[in-house]
Amino acid sequence: MKPGFIYILTNKNHTTLYIGVTSNLPGRILEHKQKKYKNSFSAIYNLDKLVYWEAFQEIGDAIGREKQLKAGSRQKKLDLITKFNPEWGDLYDDVCAEFGLDNDFPL
Repeated sequence: MKPGFIYILTNKNHTTLYIGVTSNLPGRILEHKQKKYKNSFSAIYNLDKLVYWEAFQEIGDAIGREKQLKAGSRQKKLDLITKFNPEWGDLYDDVCAEFGLDNDFPL
């Protein structure tokens, strides 16, 4: 089975959060940044700032964690982000440096 990631995106004012799951974190975040899907929730609300992510050995585990996070309160999500990324900086460049951008990822 493939490895997986969960991630949280926000906008520049941190007013809206988006939780997603993918098997290719750098490629998926790039899609959000490029607004590949113009009518998607993340594109409409300008959610392109990666503020949190977790890696899993299997995509099924990532899907389970995504559901857990989505079911939690907003405050729990904010606390999780603040603990992991106190400055709420965009972590996209760090993720690309750690995992590389897979050129085979369909953009």
